Amino acid sequence: MYTSFFGLVKKPFSLTPDPEFLYLSSNHKKALTVLKYGLMSQAGFTVITGAIGAGKTTLVRHILNTIGEDCDVGLISNTHTAFGDLLTWVLSAFGVEHESRDKAERYQKFVRFIEQQYQKGHRVILIVDEAQNMDLQTLEELRLLSNINVGQDVMLQIVLVGQPELLKKLQAPELIQFAQRVSVGYNLNPLNLEETKKYIYYRLLIAGGSTQLFTPSACLAIYYFTAGVPRLINNICDLSLLYGFAEDEKIVSLQTVIEVIKEKKLGGITPIISHKGEIFEKIRKSIMSENSIDLAKV
Repeated sequence: MYTSFFGLVKKPFSLTPDPEFLYLSSNHKKALTVLKYGLMSQAGFTVITGAIGAGKTTLVRHILNTIGEDCDVGLISNTHTAFGDLLTWVLSAFGVEHESRDKAERYQKFVRFIEQQYQKGHRVILIVDEAQNMDLQTLEELRLLSNINVGQDVMLQIVLVGQPELLKKLQAPELIQFAQRVSVGYNLNPLNLEETKKYIYYRLLIAGGSTQLFTPSACLAIYYFTAGVPRLINNICDLSLLYGFAEDEKIVSLQTVIEVIKEKKLGGITPIISHKGEIFEKIRKSIMSENSIDLAKV
């Protein structure tokens, strides 16, 4: 609706993970490097964690676009137990058809698939997104599945991506053997203030527009209310562009962002809070000094 008004060729702040818009902050670069290293070094298990909306799935989508043809990749994006057991998810992720209701037969079916790919010189990579939803028993089954790897030959690589709860589960006494098999891991933190500004400008640039569609004070307010979580930034920026369009505002102002925050606090599904800490207090005082607006009272 607002794209042509702002000179954009596409929406810059979609909530759907899009590798094209991947902004590599220092933390995201490290997470991506860890992912690549885990795959290149043929690590048995690689674990990437981070808060909701931190950009983990976007990193995974980026990796999927760069993996070579010598790799067979299976992606499990929903690990709820209502969708079946682990082997059912795994076979489906690799497109391996089966009619067996017996777990042992499904396991042998997967082993044969692994061996066939290995004979072709292919690496098999299983990526599990939202892995924090897996219970301890399923995680242990996943460890046992990795026993397909024999000696120096890594036939199956497993990448787990999830929220911080995944780390807590992996630290459980029942999963000590699992934790010992994790070769590389990284926890993805939100963006800092400067990275948040660059993130906003970068996505506007990729969408074909001007990097100056948000005033500096508007960017400060966005960081104040999102603490640098990319998904929250996208949500507020998208609505701010919509509100700016409705008001015939060519550059999104602080007042427009404040209006979005107020509306979301009143009736939004996603909670918006005023964050605490030295940097947020500094932003609050700066906005109050220059605009006579107290963000803590919005």
